[in-house]
Amino acid sequence: MIQKASPRNIKNAASILKKGGVVGMPTETVYGLAANAFDRRAVAKVFKLKGRPGSDPLIVHISDHAQLEDVADLSQLTAFEYQELLLLIKNFWPGPLTLVLPKLKQVPGVVTSGLKTVAVRMPKHNVARSLIRAAGVPLAAPSANRFQSMSPTTARAVEKELGQNLLILDGGPCRVGVESTVLHLGREVVILRPGGVSRENIEKVLNRKIPVIKAKQ
Repeated sequence: MIQKASPRNIKNAASILKKGGVVGMPTETVYGLAANAFDRRAVAKVFKLKGRPGSDPLIVHISDHAQLEDVADLSQLTAFEYQELLLLIKNFWPGPLTLVLPKLKQVPGVVTSGLKTVAVRMPKHNVARSLIRAAGVPLAAPSANRFQSMSPTTARAVEKELGQNLLILDGGPCRVGVESTVLHLGREVVILRPGGVSRENIEKVLNRKIPVIKAKQ
């Protein structure tokens, strides 16, 4: 069920999330399938709807900088690593960059596939951030499609893929249209998935070469 992303409908979608449900939300990259990141059962519904294996971690979406400390254990970063984090946040958040950081215990293992890290992004899309604020919690939100299908960039594509029983907030076509870049930050800094932020721009901000490797997160 597609609904215009009006304040009333965003509030309704947030109510569904608070009750352990799942909704479709727009971001600037692709449409996401969102659930309360702290609700194990809700996150399990995301995996089931997508047909996604539990070994494939999810990205947690936040609405502001304060929420980063609700999911990531920044105390595990060295002073140098923390300064690099601040540089990346200053230059690329909100936007299509996902940062993989040490996770806090309150983030369920189902979100991170049992890893000690959590992937976090602050989307630039106003509807996504409004929904996160209305829900009052970070949202675990992979792309809103069946596992290994093409990531959707319109609300209609989400409905076609996942059915009409899912509430989908229509925020228009996605501006970026490709998934976020995923960057592991810490002792080892590597790009795990190329995406909406180029390797060259990241290297320019950090003033060093950053390798690219293939990984699930």
